[in-house]
Amino acid sequence: MVPKIAMIGGGSWATAIVKMLSDNLTEKEIYWWMRNTEAIEHIKKFKHNPNYISSVELKINADNISTDINCIVNSADYIILNVPAAFLKETLKNITPANLKGKKIISAIKGIVPEDNLIIGEFLHEIYEVPYHDILVVSGPCHAEEVALEKLSYLTIACTDVEKASTFATFLNTRYIKTNVSDDIFGTEYAAVLKNIYAVASGICHGIGYGDNFQAVLISNAIREIERFVAAVHPINRDIKESAYLGDLLVTAYSQFSRNRTFGNMVGKGYTVKSAQLEMNMIAEGYYAVKCMHIKNQEYDVDMPISKAVHRILYEGRSPHIEMKMLAEKLN
Repeated sequence: MVPKIAMIGGGSWATAIVKMLSDNLTEKEIYWWMRNTEAIEHIKKFKHNPNYISSVELKINADNISTDINCIVNSADYIILNVPAAFLKETLKNITPANLKGKKIISAIKGIVPEDNLIIGEFLHEIYEVPYHDILVVSGPCHAEEVALEKLSYLTIACTDVEKASTFATFLNTRYIKTNVSDDIFGTEYAAVLKNIYAVASGICHGIGYGDNFQAVLISNAIREIERFVAAVHPINRDIKESAYLGDLLVTAYSQFSRNRTFGNMVGKGYTVKSAQLEMNMIAEGYYAVKCMHIKNQEYDVDMPISKAVHRILYEGRSPHIEMKMLAEKLN
């Protein structure tokens, strides 16, 4: 039996995933929840998302798009979550554990739920009683804008049940998307959260005026910070050089499409945090992740000088120039 898959979220990455799905499944097998009624009506009429990567044609049945999240969730076997982590709790406020029972829940969110300070997998397990073997994580390196252009990209699907990861991967495989599978849902999720912090750091350094040579050292140290942290949180045998870890960090830290790098660049150029957020008019997950990881690391006490420097800049009002100059003395 062909499964029914629901997307929860209306942003660029949600749009890109719907495009991938629609290249493999029929229009009737894809469901989509978003809160913007005008966007829904536009998609129904013109088959394009008016607000995000609008060049993409979206092959989806008009009756399957709704603002009624309960209707969408109840219609599907697989639920893909792709709203900013800061808004996930509000989005799911009318959903109960019973609504999700027996379904496969896929996180395409690169963040931490701030109120609970939990990565998405932990949040689903603890708050919604979803077994870990029914939780999947989608990680990069992959930007929505390149999916829209059908440029060759790679995704990693992680689940403690690798067979389920492999099954879901087939729904995303296209001529321009290649997939890998992993059993490391904790490592891939935390790495996805942390890479946003380091992308903010990269942007700050660029905004200040540091060059490519320093950026290379910064990111070399960043992957080591990620390795130390995920080893402390979930010590299993993993290769941090794999695409889901190092590759995702590199594309987020260097790409012109990276929201977090853009946000950091603005801060480095002298914008206040608030003014940078307002001008971007998009969510930079790294901003929220910095505070959450700062609190989380009080439990593990991992050496993370880059993450700490970004926290001092964004949340303690410290000078980006001074903090990065001090950080430069600690890197190698």
